[in-house]
Amino acid sequence: MDLMHLFQGFGTLFMIDTKIAIARILFVLFGILMVYLGAKNVLEPLIMIPLGFGMAAVNAGVLIMDAQTTGTIFLDPMVSDTDGLMSALQINFLQPIYTFTFSNGLIACLIFMGIGVITDLSFLLSYPFTSMLLAMFAELGTFIVLPLGIAMGLTPGQAAAVSTIGGADAPMVLFASLQMAPELFVAITVVAYLYLSLAYAGYPFLLRLLVPKELRGSIVKVTKRSNVTSREKLIFAIVACTLLCFLIPIAAPLFSSLFLGIAIRESGVTKYIKLLEDVLLYGSSFFLALLLGTLCEAKILLDPQVLPIVVLGMLSLLISGVGGIIGGYVVYFINRKNFNPAIGMAGVSCVPTTAKIVQAEVAKANRRSMVLQYAMGASISGVITSAVIAGILITVHQFI
Repeated sequence: MDLMHLFQGFGTLFMIDTKIAIARILFVLFGILMVYLGAKNVLEPLIMIPLGFGMAAVNAGVLIMDAQTTGTIFLDPMVSDTDGLMSALQINFLQPIYTFTFSNGLIACLIFMGIGVITDLSFLLSYPFTSMLLAMFAELGTFIVLPLGIAMGLTPGQAAAVSTIGGADAPMVLFASLQMAPELFVAITVVAYLYLSLAYAGYPFLLRLLVPKELRGSIVKVTKRSNVTSREKLIFAIVACTLLCFLIPIAAPLFSSLFLGIAIRESGVTKYIKLLEDVLLYGSSFFLALLLGTLCEAKILLDPQVLPIVVLGMLSLLISGVGGIIGGYVVYFINRKNFNPAIGMAGVSCVPTTAKIVQAEVAKANRRSMVLQYAMGASISGVITSAVIAGILITVHQFI
């Protein structure tokens, strides 16, 4: 036995196409970088650390499967026939989690339950018109990238799935891509999570560029205060869930998961709250990030179809951020300048990331300005809006 067969991770670098070999090395280095940036809190550590580890390990741990092929024993996202799936479930160590939670969208619903249980509807119900208006403007990336994707050669389903990245709701992107572009959902989901983590770094610069410091630090004068009771929030949750499920049944799993979490929060069922927040939300997020990392295998991401997804995903998030700020300016003029336009970016529904980014940037401009309540209202509205739009796109796709 020679060294190439003894240390197969290195040996396979010389057995495969040079481009894939170089890409493997780059992905290993990129994974290490993401772990470092996550540990330093430059990027979201909850996602970046497990994702970076998975990416580095899967691209390093390629072995010789037989005389002609190489592969890994992490998971096989493409296996579909019964015999092959049963074999993979017994060999690949992450295959059971992938098959039973990831590839059917269950993990997205579990995360939505966790998001629901940490979501306070007070801000949304206190400022419903403002919140929903900002959320609609923050969907601009979805509406613009959809026709662009079709013009670039993607099918309507693929373009619609990629465009949902602009909604900045990664579990929803996973769910939508499974329904509309199952052949590309791995690449779309990986790109979505990578970009949403990078939004931590990019959105503050966009905010400073488009909103002058004097406006960014402006204080919103509260003209009314309304105390929303738990009973009112519980009624809204069950009514909104039922109505949305009637209107868009294809997205009912997402709606029911989100509003069930909210209902449990408002009912004060402590044991369920701890289960959903401490176990389901963080447990699902951990395994989702780890799975995404192991799906970042060089030969999968070097597919020529992935490049348009990379470009369109970035464009979708960028346009959505700009759209949210435009919405902030619209509300600013509607309210006769008694509003902070920076709040509009929180309509991009990465809860609570965008709301925290907005408050941090506003505080840098003026420490006395507190806009978090408006930002959270817009961000929570964004979650609902993105799910509704995704449901509509999926429904329309079924009839094309």
